[in-house]
Amino acid sequence: MKAIPFILVIVLAFGCQSRHDVKQLDEFSEQQLASWNRKLTDVIVNDIFTPPVASRIYAYSNIAAYEAVRFQDPNLKSYGRILNGLNEGPTPDADKTYYFPLAEIVAFTTTARELVYNGPMVDELEAAYLEEIKMQSIGSDIFDRSVAFGRAVGQHVVKWAKADGYNERTSNMAYTVNDDPARWRPTPPDYAEGIEPHWNKLRPFLMDSASQFNPGPPTAFDTNPESDFYKETMDVYNAVINGDDEKLAIAKFWDCNPNISYTQGHVMYFHQQISPGGHWIHIACQVLEAEKLDEVQSALTMSKVALTIADAFISCWDEKYRSALVRPETYINRYIDKDWMPILQTPAFPEHTSGHSVASASASTILTNLFGEKYHFVDSTEVPYGLPTRSYESFLEAAEEAAISRHYGGIHYMPAITKGVSQGKNVGNMVIQKLENF
Repeated sequence: MKAIPFILVIVLAFGCQSRHDVKQLDEFSEQQLASWNRKLTDVIVNDIFTPPVASRIYAYSNIAAYEAVRFQDPNLKSYGRILNGLNEGPTPDADKTYYFPLAEIVAFTTTARELVYNGPMVDELEAAYLEEIKMQSIGSDIFDRSVAFGRAVGQHVVKWAKADGYNERTSNMAYTVNDDPARWRPTPPDYAEGIEPHWNKLRPFLMDSASQFNPGPPTAFDTNPESDFYKETMDVYNAVINGDDEKLAIAKFWDCNPNISYTQGHVMYFHQQISPGGHWIHIACQVLEAEKLDEVQSALTMSKVALTIADAFISCWDEKYRSALVRPETYINRYIDKDWMPILQTPAFPEHTSGHSVASASASTILTNLFGEKYHFVDSTEVPYGLPTRSYESFLEAAEEAAISRHYGGIHYMPAITKGVSQGKNVGNMVIQKLENF
């Protein structure tokens, strides 16, 4: 992607300021959106949001950031009337001077604080940022005007978000478990209820509907050892039994289960970590920094990646609760080996399709479109969670590894992975097509 000459835009907007002041602001704002997405991840992990909910938070927050900073480049369009249900928002006064990177972050935080539980944590982060930027030789009138504009954009996006069906989904949201052996049921160790069974009721960002990219059903349930389903289950069983160190490392690296429970004695403890969508948001952040993109191109990239992942989760969850397929752990313990355990903790939702496969394929499709098929990067996303880095020669390679990791970990049959990858690519290609001239 070709970066806009950021410093020239600032000089035009701040004609009366010294070059020293402009450079100081430029340096302060460099790569700030990547930093703020990491801050948002800290809030999301702290609040223990599920993967679909986390994807929603990233999407709206990054769209708000883009809608505020896009005015830095007069050639960029609004997402208004392009994304489902979004009208064009506030516009800056033509005869006034703004610092749009400041408005960008205020729009981001204004949106995020309304979507998370720990709003005060976002408030504290924003307050610290505003105090820092005040020290960068920005005029008080420009500061106040930019904050007000960012706040207005954020409030516009929040109003749009509140109409997406998120709050309505909580009425009658419990998943009903029955005696059908083919249907999903809660799994060890905490036997939690199914997560977000009505997520397909949310308004998508660009998809026509939650079912637009129906991946097709899973293999027909069967307990006959000669059946395809039994053989697929044995593949999962053997993947765990015969797994080597490299496959174990891959499974652990892409675990991304936001809330793992474990028991010591009679006490259950919980360990929080990043979501699968959040992992790809962090990969995108690393790319922004490596490519040294300016704030306008950074916001455009992050908003595209985030809304794609959000639609991918809506698509995936639509199939999960339509097929409501039993997890390998339940089937294997009942029909093959009562003592078998997967490497990874089985998440609390049905099996088909694999959320990691759908989300990863969708994100890698967008990133490949933006940065090319052969893009070497070192993924350090999991370092804060005690894991080493991993290197990839392309986004697709990383996505394929993320997908197969669920088989290595013992929590997905292969059709959920292969069909999930196709499903995710379809979502990503749809976004590329609809935003072709954006």
